Amino acid sequence: MRTDIFLIVSLLIGACVYGLAATLGNDYYFFAGYVVLQYVVLATAWNILGGYCGYVNFGSAAFFALGAYSTVALYRFHPMPIPVDVVLGGVASGIVGLGTGYLTLRMRGAFFAIATLALAVVLETLVVNWDYVGGSRGAYIVRPETIAPFGSYIKYLFAIMLLLAIGSITVARLIERSRLGYGFATIRDDELAAEASGVPTLRLKLVATTISGALMGMAGAPFPYYIGYLQPSSAFGLDYAVNSIAMPLIGGTTSWVGPLIGAVLLGSLQQIATVTISSAVNLLIVGFLLVGFVIVAPNGIIGLVQKYVQHRPLRQVGRRHIKADAPEATP
Repeated sequence: MRTDIFLIVSLLIGACVYGLAATLGNDYYFFAGYVVLQYVVLATAWNILGGYCGYVNFGSAAFFALGAYSTVALYRFHPMPIPVDVVLGGVASGIVGLGTGYLTLRMRGAFFAIATLALAVVLETLVVNWDYVGGSRGAYIVRPETIAPFGSYIKYLFAIMLLLAIGSITVARLIERSRLGYGFATIRDDELAAEASGVPTLRLKLVATTISGALMGMAGAPFPYYIGYLQPSSAFGLDYAVNSIAMPLIGGTTSWVGPLIGAVLLGSLQQIATVTISSAVNLLIVGFLLVGFVIVAPNGIIGLVQKYVQHRPLRQVGRRHIKADAPEATP
């Protein structure tokens, strides 16, 4: 399917999702749906670097929080429309992603993962001591109750996050089927062989960190308007770092579909658990599912489906041979 057709189909599906949520007549579905769509963007963004390139990033919460605090800084200076906040938050996070990649991508394996974790710690320390954005006290964002033509403001935020989710998925799909995606795959499979073959690995990894960081920042930009009161512990929450890694791993990291499936599955389960039990069990759910999928399906749901599809024709061929070789019954 061509990218333009894919985008049109995705927008139509998004419009149907919005219409279905609106017909239910309860704003809670928009609150819960916003969180799920937010995780779709985060999981897709993480997968561009962690899945396509094979570089595990533990600093997802840092880029998410950077986008959120970019909105707070702009709000303190002069309130902007949320689409402007999203763009500027993405630019800020993309620049930080580029700089972080330039400093850390010469490391590999666990050393790179630890460096990204250190980035989150450093940024959180800076935010805690930055009084302009509220520091350790946090910052309030006053939003209107309604906005035309959506009515409730949460519907407006849901629509923005829905468009961000569609855009991030389209970008990931476009990368996967391009020369850039093939370059990422060579890095993931064997980086030393790719370098020996003339692949500009450092340049490709810098592109991956920039795109991944920008998308995470864009996901975090509307968050202050969603939560109303932003503090470092909520922006740099462990949920964002863990879920952004677990969702692609559960769904499958080799395709753009995997993070989407993992985010919808895990995000929906967490929202159900939040209502029925407590939000404290969310990470417990992630842990159980992650361990289970590592044992049963190490390549995620997509890998499990692909394995079943590949083996099914072989089983059918085997049955035909057994029937053909079976001796005929004698009267």
